[in-house]
Amino acid sequence: MEKTNELLGSKPHFALLDGLRGVAALLVVWYHLFEGFAFAEAVNGAGEGVITVINHGYLAVDFFFLLSGFVMGYAYDERWGKGFTVREFFRRRLIRLHPMVLFGALFGALTFLLGGAQQWDGSPVALHFVLLAVVAGCFMIPALPGVGYEVRGNGEMFPLNGPSWSLFFEYIGNILYALAIRRLATRWLVALVVLLGLLLTGFALTDPSGYGCLGVGWTLDGVNFVGGLLRMAFPYSLGLLMSRRFKPCRIKGAFLLSTVLLLVLFHVPAIAPAGGICLNGLYEMGCIIVVFPLIVWLSASAAQGTPSQEALYRGLGQLSYPLYLVHYPMMYLFYAWLIREQRYGLADCWQVALPLYAGCVLFGWLVYRYYEAPVRKRLAGRG
Repeated sequence: MEKTNELLGSKPHFALLDGLRGVAALLVVWYHLFEGFAFAEAVNGAGEGVITVINHGYLAVDFFFLLSGFVMGYAYDERWGKGFTVREFFRRRLIRLHPMVLFGALFGALTFLLGGAQQWDGSPVALHFVLLAVVAGCFMIPALPGVGYEVRGNGEMFPLNGPSWSLFFEYIGNILYALAIRRLATRWLVALVVLLGLLLTGFALTDPSGYGCLGVGWTLDGVNFVGGLLRMAFPYSLGLLMSRRFKPCRIKGAFLLSTVLLLVLFHVPAIAPAGGICLNGLYEMGCIIVVFPLIVWLSASAAQGTPSQEALYRGLGQLSYPLYLVHYPMMYLFYAWLIREQRYGLADCWQVALPLYAGCVLFGWLVYRYYEAPVRKRLAGRG
């Protein structure tokens, strides 16, 4: 999840993209609340376990990948060949991303131990497997389903902090960009984007995972690795291409319009398949190919806002990454409580769910203020 506050030299700063990243992160937390209701329902056999209200919240990840590609190309494309090295690129990426990866793994271990150090089926987990999961999480080594350090027993790549799966693919995208994609002439980048788009569209329409949606990549089970790789590679490459072709087209109210669009898109109900085609996948590809690029284009084109607006965008951008990587360990505890108490909807537990949501946001801000920002500043100063 590349942040848009990279050092961009004399180039203008896309403040609205910072803000939209924060909006998307807030929607991810909202989505995971309702994921918990569906998960508890399924575990207890109380229903089909279908996520309601914000059915397409997982598309925030695809939006993040598009943003990352756009900002990556905008920030770095013109630096190569001017003394900027691959080593320096990777140093910057590690400083930007990895402090929160480490924090997320350690915080995930703490909440796992507080939750009783057991899998979802109640089986106890030995401490040495928890420690192995911490080490694997810190070094971004994904867990195969069923190995000892896949401690929750439901196949997650990073069982102490599930959303780290998208950072795993983000790192792959960074490596591919630095070693190969940045070297492509624009016409070849266009060809790559078209090819990846066709592959992801085929994946979405045929639904080989059987999920009925593009919510793949979080596990190494079955086709998830291929699906997750495509979910990253297509929007990431599309964002890179957009950064090369970007020409602003001024529009007023871009932030409000973009926020409303994300709210609406993520809250569209799931669409049933028809004629052997996953219509939900067709909708998802429409979002990724058409609407998300439009949102990024309009927001990057927007004029500078008032000081208060700029402060809002900056604050949302600062919150986005730590919030994304600290909220899910808290959700694990919430999910366990939902299963134990047999609560399957917001109406059943809003007194717990809404304070939890607010607590995630507050904790994310505190982590940014007292951990992420000072650690990144100190590491950058050592360069």
